[in-house]
Amino acid sequence: MQESNLIVRRIKDGTVIDHIEGGRGLKVLEALGIDGKDGNVITIALNVPSGKFNKKDIIKVENKFLQDFDTNKLAVISPKATINIIKDYKLVEKRRVFLPNKIEKIFRCSNPDCITNSNEDIESTMDVIDKTGLILRCKYCTRILDVNQLKYC
Repeated sequence: MQESNLIVRRIKDGTVIDHIEGGRGLKVLEALGIDGKDGNVITIALNVPSGKFNKKDIIKVENKFLQDFDTNKLAVISPKATINIIKDYKLVEKRRVFLPNKIEKIFRCSNPDCITNSNEDIESTMDVIDKTGLILRCKYCTRILDVNQLKYC
């Protein structure tokens, strides 16, 4: 029996998020607040065989262009992801995701007593203390945060 190739249609305008760590694609959608309610076509491929990685996820979102703020969200979830901006069926920009030293206004601190979870008008700030192990620390209460349990603002 001959194996058939998976064929996913090209997008005219939008963003392709490639090289997402296998099985993390749905977390990426959650972090970006992409739920399909805006009517744009979203294509998700999970656990696709990859030459570079064992498995990867791919997300295509038509008519949405990720900004740097969005890219920072991806860096914590899948630091090897790439962002491809497509216009008129052509790749016009390719960005590698990188983990900054500080992440602001993206995640909430998991400490319920942290000032960022009070009625004060203070945005959360997480210091990245280990980029390899993905260890974050709240700037205000110094709690060490588990990346897999972060809540998005």
